Amino acid sequence: MKVLKILGKGILILAGLLLVGFGILYMLYNEPLPQGTPGAEADALADKMLDAINNEAYAKTNYLEWSFANGAHSYKWDKENGEVDVEWDAYRVLLNLKNTSKSKVFENEAEVIGNDRKELIAKAEGFFNNDSFWLVAPFKVFDNGTQRSLVTLEDGSNALMITYSSGGSTPGDSYLWHLGPNGLPESYQMWVSIIPIGGLKATWDDWKIMETGAFLPTSHKLGPMTLDMGEVRGYN
Repeated sequence: MKVLKILGKGILILAGLLLVGFGILYMLYNEPLPQGTPGAEADALADKMLDAINNEAYAKTNYLEWSFANGAHSYKWDKENGEVDVEWDAYRVLLNLKNTSKSKVFENEAEVIGNDRKELIAKAEGFFNNDSFWLVAPFKVFDNGTQRSLVTLEDGSNALMITYSSGGSTPGDSYLWHLGPNGLPESYQMWVSIIPIGGLKATWDDWKIMETGAFLPTSHKLGPMTLDMGEVRGYN
């Protein structure tokens, strides 16, 4: 009993320290969502960003390949036909983005047809929604359900706020894009439902030009953490 009391006390102390640590991080880094102005100027800045990353070439790129979470998830996306091959652990899902019920699921190369099938399809779709955003988010600024607004920063420069009112797994999230002089994205700040600290910044500065001419990122930095996108490819 004495050991259990000591263990329980230790867990409470650890929980208290974690709570205090989170409170400090929250006070240091949390920022309120800035107010932007929608309209023609915001749309023009979005167009400038799309030109910088060669959106025209991206639209003509049929296949994208990358990985995420240190290679834990890997993807081959057939953009033209709306299909993506998603692999993780022992699973492979041939995900039909237009009609997920037509997707095929495999575990250790054997097709899954039982009760787990729907759950695994939903899991693959969730992985894809998150992980593809870290690859192609700049190309989605004019997607249905998006609102673009212009935010004036403290130094007088402009940044582009994108708010997703629908679509994906977490509608309502907002991203403030910081752009270089030529419109190339350098980073964004996030106000998203899965992160309790608003305004966290992630870099978008490790760009690679694909075989088709489109620009895609190969990694992102969030503080001390690096999100490696693996061997990124875009081709026809």
